[in-house]
Order: sequence, then C-alpha cells, then structure tokens
Amino acid sequence: MKPTLLILAAGMASRYGSMKQIDGFGPNRETIIDYSIYDAIKAGFGKISFIIKEEFFDTFKNIYEPKLKGLVETDYVFQDFNLKKYGIEREVERVKPWGTAHAVLSAKDQIQEPFCVINADDFYGYDSFKKMADFLMTEAQDNHFSLMGYQIDKTLSDYGSVSRGVCKVDEQGNMTQINERTKVFFKEIGGEKKIVYEENGIETELPRDSRVSMNFWGFTPAVFKETEALFKKFVEDHYENPKSEFFIPIVADHLIKEGKATFKVIPTAEKWFGVTYKEDKSIVQENISNLVKRGVYPEKLWNN
Repeated sequence: MKPTLLILAAGMASRYGSMKQIDGFGPNRETIIDYSIYDAIKAGFGKISFIIKEEFFDTFKNIYEPKLKGLVETDYVFQDFNLKKYGIEREVERVKPWGTAHAVLSAKDQIQEPFCVINADDFYGYDSFKKMADFLMTEAQDNHFSLMGYQIDKTLSDYGSVSRGVCKVDEQGNMTQINERTKVFFKEIGGEKKIVYEENGIETELPRDSRVSMNFWGFTPAVFKETEALFKKFVEDHYENPKSEFFIPIVADHLIKEGKATFKVIPTAEKWFGVTYKEDKSIVQENISNLVKRGVYPEKLWNN
C-alpha cells in the first residue's frame, strides 16, 4: 500500500503577513508545497492530503487540482474548532486551532494507510521523502513510528538564532527524547564556526551532526486513537488558556515514556530551509534557483 503525504497548511501565517503556503518561490511561481509534492510522487507516495481551513478549500483546489490531475490522488482535511467530533462537550473560544497534533487528528477518518506529516512552508529535499516512503512501506508498525533527523548545521540561519527540537538517539537509532532549544545559532569560537545554544544566559556547544526535528513525522493510523485520548486530556487541562497548542512532540513524548511506541530517527544530509518571515523569501528563492541550475529540479515542475 502506498503511503500518504499529509501537509499541514492550516496555519494563519501571522508573522509572514500573507498566505505563504501558496506564495511563489520557484522560476514559475512554484510554491514550497509544489516541491514537496514533486519529491513525494517521485519517492512513491500515492496520495496527497492537505490539512487546511475550510475557507481555503476553493483556493487550494483551484491551485493544485490542475497540476496534480492524473499524477496522484488528492484529499482535503479541514482543521476546525468543533470538539464534539472527539467526544468533547466543552465549548472553548479560540482564535487559532489547537496546534499540529490536533491538525493530524483532524485526518483520523480520512487516512487508513501509513502516512507522514510535513509543514507546508518547509523545504525538505528528495532524500528525506524517499527514506520516509521506504520506512512507511517496509518498517512502520503500530508501535514503531519515525522522524526525519536533520543535521543541525543544515538547518540554521546565518541571520540570527532559531528554535530547534534537538533529538537524543539511542544505539538502535530510536529517539529517547526531544529537547526544545529556543536559541540556537552559529558562533565563531577560536577561529571556527561552531553551533551553540543559549539557556539561562549560559552557552553550550552542540555537535554539528546533532539530529533535529523539522516536523517531518511517519505514522500508521494507530496513532489517531492515542492522539485522541491525549487531546481530550489536553483540552481539559488547558481550556482556560486560549493560546495553548497541542503539538506532535507532546504525543511522541507520551508514547515513548509510556513504552507504547518507538520513533526511529531517520538521518538525512539534505539541507532544510523554510519561510517564517518575509525576509526569508529571497533566501528560499535563491536556494531553489540553485537546485534548478544543478538539475535537481526541472525549470518547470508541472506540465500544465
């Protein structure tokens, strides 16, 4: 059974200032999502599922259906504020949905095959999709999931600090925990470019090959049952905080600690880049332009 690619595209893009999910970055205004889908099809994924707000449905359908018709199956999942479908009777007023794990949970009735989850505004590279597809088709089990592990030095910016989930990995290649480092950056130390994170005013060096999560996860549908139970508890614990978010690492951390699932950290040497702020756009365009010049991607991704 071919796996499904689940794309998290329901974010409001508040820091970016517009809908970055459908902004053009390639030579023919290809979106970052276009490159992810192109790589996913090439890697063997059989369906592309977009997690969006319902009001974006026509926009996404008009953009992606003409491109993908005949190439891959498409599906749309709506992330909304309806808690009753999870058996939660509480009414909670919120401006934003409940976060990435809630977004994944929104797909529980539409996905019956192994699947992976990615961010719409992150560029992951073909090697990552190929390795994830292979894992989902040959290794994934209801108690064995995965995470793409990027080398930390391939994910940093030259323009300031970033937040990264740094993985601890055991001898079997499975994640034992993720430590969220909120201020990671390059620093010149003794004439060498090192990687450090700062916490409570103390700087600590990180190895260049430390593996970090860029929110690229592999699951089987078994994760939905566990996620739903955790989400009910999360809403009960956080309903008075309208900005609280239910993230995928919360689910992963729980499953690992409870001994319910392992997460294989799949290493990749791909360079990751993403779009958070308007200023990132020119950097992403330059990176994609270089990949096109090297022949990694065709000048025009789609023939229509």
